Amino acid sequence: MAMTLHVDIVSAEEEIFSGTATMVFAPAVMGEVGITPRHTPLLTRLKPGEVRVRTREGEEIFFYVSGGMLEVQPHVVTVLSDTAIRAKDLDEAAATAAKEKAEKAMADQKSDFEYAQAQIELAQALAQLSTLRKIRDHTGR
Repeated sequence: MAMTLHVDIVSAEEEIFSGTATMVFAPAVMGEVGITPRHTPLLTRLKPGEVRVRTREGEEIFFYVSGGMLEVQPHVVTVLSDTAIRAKDLDEAAATAAKEKAEKAMADQKSDFEYAQAQIELAQALAQLSTLRKIRDHTGR
């Protein structure tokens, strides 16, 4: 039997996932990290992107996070994010519209603050679209 770890993925509104896994992949600010059972403790920030949870059965479950924090203990992984969504619940049309809106706002450049906000929104929309693309590639749908 493969060793497992407990995984909790939590957004500001609700718990998105709680269960066991053999491996977790997350978009840390320093690059993607892979976490297995008995991983050394770690606390790091997350950038917008995809979190993948590999179950005991070998299935991969995909989630989108808008950023946040990743805490790793030897047998527990916790992802805390303002926004966390099961990837199957992402809306591609809404993500595409958000990307276009952010690009337009960046082109208008009214103030430094508005430009920075548009950059954040663009990064989040691109991360959602990337997550959807990876799921499509992984599942063949």
